[in-house]
Amino acid sequence: MTESVDILLRGGTVVTMNEKFDVFEDGAVAIRGDSIIAVGPTDEIVRAYRAEEEIDCPDTVIMPGLVNAHTHIPMTLMRGLNDDLRLDVWLGYLMPVEREFVTPEFVKLGARVACAEMIRSGVTSFADMFYYEESIAEQVAEIGMRALLGQTILVFPAPDAETFEDALVLCRRFIKRWNGHPLIQPAVAPHAWYTATPELLLACADLARAFDVPLHTHVSETKLEADNSVNQNHMSVVAWLEQHGILDTKLLAAHCVHIDEQDMFSLRRIGAGVAHCPSSNLKLASGIAPVAQMLKLGLKVGVGTDGPASNNDLDMVEEMRLASFIAKVAAQNPTVLPARQTLEIATISGARAIHMGHLTGSLEPGKRADIAVRDMTGIHNQPHFHNHPDAVYSRIVYSSKSYDVAHVLCNGRWLMRDRVLLTVDEAAARADAIEVAKKIDAFVMEREASPYNKLVLLSGVQRLESFEVQVKAPLDDDEIVHRTLKSDAIQVMRVGHYRQYDHYFLFDSGDPDAARLRYREDEFINEAGEVTQVRARLTLIGEGEREEFPNAVMLSRSRFLATADRSLRFYQEYFAPARELRVHKDRYRWHILYKATDFAINLDRVLEPELPGYFLEIKARTWSRTDAERKAVLITELLGQFGLDLSQAERREYAEIALSANAEKSPAL
Repeated sequence: MTESVDILLRGGTVVTMNEKFDVFEDGAVAIRGDSIIAVGPTDEIVRAYRAEEEIDCPDTVIMPGLVNAHTHIPMTLMRGLNDDLRLDVWLGYLMPVEREFVTPEFVKLGARVACAEMIRSGVTSFADMFYYEESIAEQVAEIGMRALLGQTILVFPAPDAETFEDALVLCRRFIKRWNGHPLIQPAVAPHAWYTATPELLLACADLARAFDVPLHTHVSETKLEADNSVNQNHMSVVAWLEQHGILDTKLLAAHCVHIDEQDMFSLRRIGAGVAHCPSSNLKLASGIAPVAQMLKLGLKVGVGTDGPASNNDLDMVEEMRLASFIAKVAAQNPTVLPARQTLEIATISGARAIHMGHLTGSLEPGKRADIAVRDMTGIHNQPHFHNHPDAVYSRIVYSSKSYDVAHVLCNGRWLMRDRVLLTVDEAAARADAIEVAKKIDAFVMEREASPYNKLVLLSGVQRLESFEVQVKAPLDDDEIVHRTLKSDAIQVMRVGHYRQYDHYFLFDSGDPDAARLRYREDEFINEAGEVTQVRARLTLIGEGEREEFPNAVMLSRSRFLATADRSLRFYQEYFAPARELRVHKDRYRWHILYKATDFAINLDRVLEPELPGYFLEIKARTWSRTDAERKAVLITELLGQFGLDLSQAERREYAEIALSANAEKSPAL
């Protein structure tokens, strides 16, 4: 007597990816509701089961749906936005766009585009990390894919949360609503250790443990990240995360490019999943993850595309093929990560990595019916050999293309039949994405038009309208300065010693607010000559107007200040100036009172470009023309106290002096 089921796939090569790696060359799969009921040879299955819907699958492979172990699906709408940049610079471009455009409707549209793309390549499950994950969950559940969705938590403002405390509240609500859903597994997703505080990491770990949900985070993606952790935290990224509770959770660690064997043992001990993202890591030159070693040590490794803004697609067929190839190159051994093992990390091992191995990743009775049927008749996949038991894996991994996928089921529901998507309106999603791209284009073009706009969008700035009177004069000897400052006419309020490393970015944009950007590192030096503090700032300096008094120079200019919390290299690549200029100074600064008036006295030795002698600067802030004229007279008197007169005054600023000095040394330039 036959048993009734809903769907019967028959007559294809069934690749189960179960523990025995059973393959049935003429096989069948019986499905009832959301689950697989039976898998085996076609003749046995059809004798035992009858179905309302029987699908003949000749010349196909019936296999588990692929698992995309790490991505950011709404970033389909930023695909190709800024390519060929380092990770930190790329994020510097991307995050302002996210702040401007990311809304619940934006992420839903991005999810529709992404799900359409993934279904077409045979993906049925994925792990995501982004903002507004509850909106993503609504869209993905409607489409019918399986997903681990991590609500991003950052230490700085995000599109959906002003503070990390707000993000934690949002994440808690998301978990409460969606935990236990048949398709959606909510997760806690602190972006990375370097976008978190220790308190944030501990709070995320507590939240994940409280609800027994996974935690998804980026781990050691770049060498810079790994080196920074050692320099700042005196330990590896994995050790730092362990110290802050992250390894006490169901961890999904994305990338893990720069981890050592000790880190691997730590991750294996707690059953963490690792998402290997070869395309993204290669495109961003992050490196090649030591996947072969991870697998040898028994880690649960999956394959992920990463976000489509850094890949730039969600094609898991291409991803698993590339994973195999780069592992062979890294090991200088063609036997590393063979085809069967490669398909394993894209299916069952990937499912285990995202903590869903009990539900999906293999074709076995009792598991969910997450299935992709691949047409193997394409000329790119001919001919077929059968002399080796692993030949079918080679065809899938090394020869198949994403467009070979003919049918896809997830949770027993048809998502695609005969290459026609059934749960996503692909044409409408494409049209809507094109309209969003036009708006992002306009935003980016406006930003790119001005260094000021780029600075504001990067970190925000404080605008200062600076009015000051000053004079600068060259000195052969600094002795007269020290002697004069001891006179009864001058009261020294405080003194400081600095080394100033100024790096000027010069622009030809014609923007009067942005003639040049100065990146300055100040080293504060104590009496023993030791560096006690380092401060970095950005100052965007406009052309301004200069009005020269008979006895001094009054400067009026707009200046925009921002904290420099990234490297000089980052700003070089982000702002892409027309020219660059370095000025290094050793500076003593005295704040003095002269005739009941505040002045700053700077004694500077210019070390780069190397200039003879010293420069004496006398300057004072001012707020009115009358005040400026009075202080200009006092500056003239002070100049005389130092044995100088106005005929020796240097009207140019240091950047201009340096440009002239460099031109004299290299006239051809």
